[in-house]
Formats: sequence, structure tokens, C-alpha cells
Amino acid sequence: MLKKYFRKLESIIALAQSLMTPKQFIFLSSVLIGISCSLAVIVLKTFAHSVFSFATYINGILKLSFINSILPIIGIVLTVFVVKRVLNGSIEKGTSQILYAVAKKASIIPKKQMYAQIVTSSLTVGLGGSAGLESPIVITGAAFGSNFAQNYKLPYKDRTLLIGCGVAAGISAAFNAPIAGVLFAIEVLLVDVSISAFTPIMISAATGALVSAIVLDESILLSFKKQEVFNYHNIPFYVLLGVLTGFIAVYYARNFQKVEHYFSKSKWNPYKKALIGSSLLALLIFIFPTLFGEGYESIKTLSENDPGQLLDNTLFADLRNNQWVLLLFVGCTMMVKVFATGLTIGSGGNGGNFAPSLFLGSYLGYFFSKFISLIGLSKLPISNFTMVGMAGILSGLFHAPLTAIFLIAEITGGYGLMIPLMIVSSISFAISKRFEKYSLDVKNLAKKGHAFTSNKDSNILSTLDIDTIIQCDYLTVHPDEHLNKLVDLISHSNQVVFAVVNNEKELVGIVHFNDIREIIFNAYRVKYTLIRDVMKTPPATISSFDSMEIVMSKFEKSKTAFLPVIRNEKYYGFISKSIALEAYRMKLRSMTIE
Repeated sequence: MLKKYFRKLESIIALAQSLMTPKQFIFLSSVLIGISCSLAVIVLKTFAHSVFSFATYINGILKLSFINSILPIIGIVLTVFVVKRVLNGSIEKGTSQILYAVAKKASIIPKKQMYAQIVTSSLTVGLGGSAGLESPIVITGAAFGSNFAQNYKLPYKDRTLLIGCGVAAGISAAFNAPIAGVLFAIEVLLVDVSISAFTPIMISAATGALVSAIVLDESILLSFKKQEVFNYHNIPFYVLLGVLTGFIAVYYARNFQKVEHYFSKSKWNPYKKALIGSSLLALLIFIFPTLFGEGYESIKTLSENDPGQLLDNTLFADLRNNQWVLLLFVGCTMMVKVFATGLTIGSGGNGGNFAPSLFLGSYLGYFFSKFISLIGLSKLPISNFTMVGMAGILSGLFHAPLTAIFLIAEITGGYGLMIPLMIVSSISFAISKRFEKYSLDVKNLAKKGHAFTSNKDSNILSTLDIDTIIQCDYLTVHPDEHLNKLVDLISHSNQVVFAVVNNEKELVGIVHFNDIREIIFNAYRVKYTLIRDVMKTPPATISSFDSMEIVMSKFEKSKTAFLPVIRNEKYYGFISKSIALEAYRMKLRSMTIE
């Protein structure tokens, strides 16, 4: 019955495609993708919130977080079971796979990502794993966009644009923040977008936010009502908070990688890994119950009048009114959050770092402002610092200051904190960038040699395959041959540069036509001059395994138009700078979304 419904819907969309211009169909597609992504968000968020409510209810009876500790173990083990039995033993995690698909796989994302992320992340995070749902939501949205485009045979540019639409709709629906959704898609994931491409991305983001706002209860979404007036006298403290968030973002990124790397290198079978990791997570959650799930409820609690509620039903419940104990609890929770998230994802669970970055930022903002207030240095607006801290960590961790600024501005319901948001986000980004060249997700790509940065030229060069521009049919000469041999080759070919190789095919030098122009018109010198007497050492050589970025750097430094290529210590061919630049221009043209 369901298949019949989908076939009918597909035929209607196909009919619409035949009646519309390509641009009109993209607009329709962006709306449909926005609706699809928002429905996925609704399923995920509702399930996660329901489990949290259930666990809270049980804890109210037991008075300790036993159930909080048991559920994550069940969730992670079930996730591993689904991956092994249903998803062929593997699932790609993190938004970096979207970057890789756009650059290396012609924006083709596997169909299974349309449901795999929803199922696994709902089991992991929904049952209390200390991670976020936003990364799975973003990947699901990107998969919707890519597969929709494939289904209706849209070209690469349109596939990439619809991936951006899915990403924007996912973030918009998850936070009811359409501007942040658009900025995240453009700032973090898409290599290059022209102004005209903003329209479908904005339509998709608005659609996702609208559907989410209509269907989802506002209490499920992360939103704030309490906000104090910005006081410019507090600017020095916001600057200091920006510095702290920058360094804490670096701390989080490095320790998360260490935990994840430890589990990936372990030789345990998947179920043993899941049990060990989830058991350690359960211990952390037992001591610090706010590590359970996404943690958005505790973020809201921090910004309200009675943050002591965080200690209810914990080992420290009797001390809930002691401000220093509460501050110490918040500080410890903040520092161990990275290990809770690392254990969740590293041991086999599925989730992302978006929600943990907001969790960490809010706890840091609260800790900093409360500490300043308790020591009597200044009376700071704690709710403001709690919210601005989220933007600082998000900016530093994902290298996305604009997304951070507008996300917090939207979920707080206004732009009264715009100045401190800009201060904290920009400082955090600058510090994080100084110590971590790549953002948290992109770092995994960089380790594999697929580096993506904010430098568009580097991004495009990284997608070019050096083998496609190496010319292996260049004629060669021997150093002991006379110039008349070279003159004969010049007269019967279009070559202007020749590799000089020995009997073992090793490169010993090169000869350029311009260097022997005067000699070749002297018959005597041509007859009695050896090639070794006129050859020169190449200013640089290229390994066939060099990246295109290295190749272009060598061309720039050598100031030459041709460079020889070496493979396995033998001469292999030449690369022409003009051909390399033409390949770059063609790739740039194909990757620019108009």
C-alpha cells in the first residue's frame, strides 16, 4: 500500500518536472525536501524526548539515576546489532562524508543513508547516548536531496544544491532556526554557492522550520525565553569568555579524537566494544545524570531561576542549595562531556557533536559567569553568558562563526545579544583556528589526505586527479646522443621540452627548445655537441603521488611551464602548467552552484 502511494507521488512529481522549467522544478524540489527532512526531525526529536520524559519519571520514583545508566547500554548495543544485521556491517558517521560525497563522488550519497541515520541515532541518542541528533539529521537531509536529484536525473550542480537544501532544512527544523540552517549549509558544507542559489536553500530551510513549528511541541525544541538586557560594561568579560571557549573547543576536539581513535584501533569485536564503552558511559551518567541524551533540558535549566534542579535525583541532591557545590558539579560535568560523547560514538553508537558543543558552551558560560559573581568581581547576567557560551564552542569546534551567531540569536527569540555573540564567536574561532587547522569533522578527512578548508582553491585542487593531466607520450633523449637527434625530434613533433634519461629510464636532466635555439642553427655545433652538454637540472620534479595543491605550488616556485614526473624513481612523463590550470578552471565551473 505504501509503495503504491510513493509510486503515485513519484509519477506526479515526474509530470510536474515535464511541465516546469529546470529552475521552477528546483524550487518545487526544495519544498519537498524541506518537508521530508522536517518529518525525519519530528520522528527523531519526538522519540528522544519521549524516552527522556520516561527516564525522568522513573528517576522521580527511584530517586537515583539507575534507569539513566541502563538505557544507554541497551541503545548502543542495539545500534551495533542494527548496523551488523541490517546495514551490512558499516555506517558512515559525521558530516564530513557529505563534503567527501560532493567533492569525490559527484554528490552521490547512498540510499541507505536516508533511513540508516534515523534508525541508529534514535536508538543511540534516544535511549540516552551522550551525543547529538543534528549530525544524523544533516546527513539524512543531504541523502534526501542527493537521492531525489538522482531519481529525477538532475545534473551534478543541481544534486549538490539539493544536498544543501536538505542540510539547511534539517538544521532549520531541529532548532526552528531557518537563517542558521541556510548559513550552516553554506558556511560548513558547500564549497561555493552563488547568490542566485540562496533562493532554493532558503525555501527549503523555511519549509523545514515551518513544518517543525506546526507539528513539534515547542518544549521539545531548544529555545529560551529568559534574556537580560545587554550591558556594554560587561564586554571585557565577554572577551574573556571568547578566549575560554576557544581553548575549551580545542580541548574537546583533541580529546574526542583520542577517545574515538582508541576504540577504532582496539581489536575487540563490535559487541564487546559496545559493552565496554557503554558501561563506562553508564558510570559517567550515574555520577553526572545531565550527560544523559542530548542534554537540552539541562541547558534550559541552567538559564532559569533555579539551576539547583540539576542536582535533583543525583548523589549530590542534599547539597542542591549550595552554590559552590552546584558550580563544581557544572564544571566537572563540562569537562567530562567530551569523554561521554567519545564513548558513545567510539563504542559503536551513532550521533554527532553539534548538541554536545551547545551543552558544553552553556555549561562553560554558566560556570564562568557564576564564578565571577560568587567571588564578587562583578554581577554578571548568568542567562546571557549561558547562551553566548554556546555560540563560542559551536564556532570554535565547527569553525562556523556565522552559524553560531545566528543560531543562538534565533533560538533566543531576538537579536539583543548580537554584539556579545559576535565578540565571543569571532574570538573563539580565531583561537581554535590557531591551534586546530581543521574543524572537528573535517579533521577526519584531512587525516586521510582529503583535506577541505575554507580556502576554495585548496578545496578544488584536492578534488583533481593528477593522473588525468600527466602526459606520458613525450619523446625522450639519451645524454650521450648528439644534438642532431634532438633537432630531428623537434622538427617532427610539437614538443618544446624533452626529458633526458639514461639506460635505466632515470631522469638525468631536461632540454628546453628555448635553451638551444641559437645552437640548432649552427650545423657544426649540432653535429658535435652532446645532449649532456646542453641539458639542465629541472627546477623541480613531481612525484606521481603528489596532490594537485603540491603540484601547483611547485609550478609557482619554479616559474616554469613544464615539470617532469617521477614514478618509482623512473621518468614517467610531463605536466604542463597550462593543462593543469585548464583542469582547475573546468572543475571550478562544474562545482559552482548557480
